[in-house]
Amino acid sequence: MRWTVKPEPQKEKVEALQKALQVETPIATILVQRGVETFNDAKRFFRPQLKDLHDPFLMKDMSKAVARIEAAIANNESILVFGDYDVDGTTSVALMSSYLKTKHDLVHTYIPDRYDEGYGVSYKGIDFASDNNFSLIIALDCGIKSIEKVAYAKKINIDFIICDHHRPGDVIPDAVAVLDPKRDDCEYPFKELCGCGVGFKLIEALASKEGKTAQDLTAYLDLVATAIGADIVPIDGENRILAYFGLIVINTNPRPGIKAILEQVKKSVLTITDVVFIVAPRINAAGRMKHGNYAVTLLTEEDPQLAEKYAAEINEYNLDRRETDKRITEEALKQIEDQNEQHRLTTVVYHQTWHKGVIGIVASRLTETYYRPTLVFTKSGDKLAASARSVKGFDIYNALENCKEYIEQFGGHKYAAGLTLDKENYEAFKQAFENEVSKTIDRSLLTPEIQVDLKINLEDITPKFHRILKQFAPYGPSNMTPVFLTENLIDTGYGKCVGADQTHLRLTVTQPESYTSIVGIGFSMGDKLDLILDDKSFKALYAIDENEWNGTVSLQLKLKDLKAQN
Repeated sequence: MRWTVKPEPQKEKVEALQKALQVETPIATILVQRGVETFNDAKRFFRPQLKDLHDPFLMKDMSKAVARIEAAIANNESILVFGDYDVDGTTSVALMSSYLKTKHDLVHTYIPDRYDEGYGVSYKGIDFASDNNFSLIIALDCGIKSIEKVAYAKKINIDFIICDHHRPGDVIPDAVAVLDPKRDDCEYPFKELCGCGVGFKLIEALASKEGKTAQDLTAYLDLVATAIGADIVPIDGENRILAYFGLIVINTNPRPGIKAILEQVKKSVLTITDVVFIVAPRINAAGRMKHGNYAVTLLTEEDPQLAEKYAAEINEYNLDRRETDKRITEEALKQIEDQNEQHRLTTVVYHQTWHKGVIGIVASRLTETYYRPTLVFTKSGDKLAASARSVKGFDIYNALENCKEYIEQFGGHKYAAGLTLDKENYEAFKQAFENEVSKTIDRSLLTPEIQVDLKINLEDITPKFHRILKQFAPYGPSNMTPVFLTENLIDTGYGKCVGADQTHLRLTVTQPESYTSIVGIGFSMGDKLDLILDDKSFKALYAIDENEWNGTVSLQLKLKDLKAQN
């Protein structure tokens, strides 16, 4: 692991904020590091307000989108709400369709089949709209690159409104409205909304025509917060406000579908991390193992008993998904070893029988193992389809762009993408991708990095300090859980390996001339035991966590890494 300590911010700024907020220096330091420099900044950070959301009409084409939907309702047209099969897509479709159904009877949903149609807008979906007399398609979390498909729809008298957040290509589709804050010609102040977030801005704009505000739409924010967590977008700016209020809805009055999922795990208070690891995988499992329609049905169901039934089905899909991705990951790791490819700067693997629904998860697991840009391919019809995952700091989308002569189509983000290609191009693409990464990647990025917010002493860890830290949540990209570095630590003699297979490390640490000691737990860090034995001095990276045991809550260190004190 590379330990990278963030630079200390200007001392004057820290002192001014410390004075304004009456907090300890470490708290003020972390806040300034995160762009919170004044009392008013801190107020917005710690007490998000829905009134601070931007005017939705600042988004390019918003007025056109609202006018077209209002016309469709007035003219009694049938509207098809179309979205991708992942969490962001299915939550977007659930949000938009359930809102429109409060205004209009002729609203239906469409999720493409992952295996038959692939990602995004499909000709099959457009033909379905044509055959069933839909004159307007609202596409969510997809569509920004569907130039030919939107043109085809226009030719057969079907209008498109696109709500997307992916990077556009050189040409914008010829739709009635294209809402995407990443458009070069869009001046919307916040660029990092997820697809469901863009959908929320559209319903916010529609509601404003009736004199309503975001406050009147909070019931939809459980969907938006779920999409924000699952899509790994930055949790600052508008996303922080939407996630903050979405979590309140999830924890107090979630829709029956989300409530049914939560009842399966019996967890009382959910954080955004819980949403990512509990709610999102179950919603995703529908599209991975069966069909994304099941997720939309669950998320829009209003009858609690039916929601329970659907959640139980989706839980079964999730269990299948876990078994499948475990097996394929083992097969992929064996393939890398058998082909002796550990020396490469990229991981590219393929097997025609691998389940298309889990190759993205497998790509993530391989990235964790070898820590390099990774693609996992499988057969999809007469093509090969892949999920791509990157390492922190390396733009895999740009790398694919520079190999596009071998690719049929691709799309995605800096750290995750999907693509298809002809089988005969696989080997040439694999080599071209290796060459491109070799040319462009900074070799230090191939070692996992832990960013350290601040160096502190154990005495800084007080109940008040932790109470304020808890209010930094919701955590996520651009506002990660603070990681601290403490040096000159000594185990008090209780350090040992724990867990059923003795792979975890538990210790109690103190510092010389300190009266403070605190328990630390390091998951899968049992191999570090030798570093702490026999009164050896060491340094640790950790987050501060709570441990509840027999009704007593105490602070503990959630260890990230240990090194010997030089």
